[in-house]
Amino acid sequence: MKLKILKTKKEYEEAIREVQLLLASSPKKKSPAADTLELLLLLVTKYEEEHFPIDAPDPIEAIKFRMEQLNLKPKDLEPMIGNKSMVSRILNRKRQLTIDMIRRLQDQLNIQGEVLLKEYKLV
Repeated sequence: MKLKILKTKKEYEEAIREVQLLLASSPKKKSPAADTLELLLLLVTKYEEEHFPIDAPDPIEAIKFRMEQLNLKPKDLEPMIGNKSMVSRILNRKRQLTIDMIRRLQDQLNIQGEVLLKEYKLV
């Protein structure tokens, strides 16, 4: 396969097949096949980013996901958000996050600020 920018679905699918073949052959590091595989993966990734964008999660989903990852309970968020009632209102989308809450959540839970700053609807 000639390496070039993938512009069509057909070219993308052809590149995917080529990646699968190269992966199955287990190319040695620094071999021409490994270099080709690396370039193809870059091309495929670029195509996917342009044609299959993934939206960032909303702030509340990001917090809940991180809580699950770290095995945290709502009580564990009190130092970052406020008292039990405030944590409940935030997690149940009845109140917006404040800038101070966002800063503490970003620092302590390592959630990207741009995710926490994203607007979300209250119920």
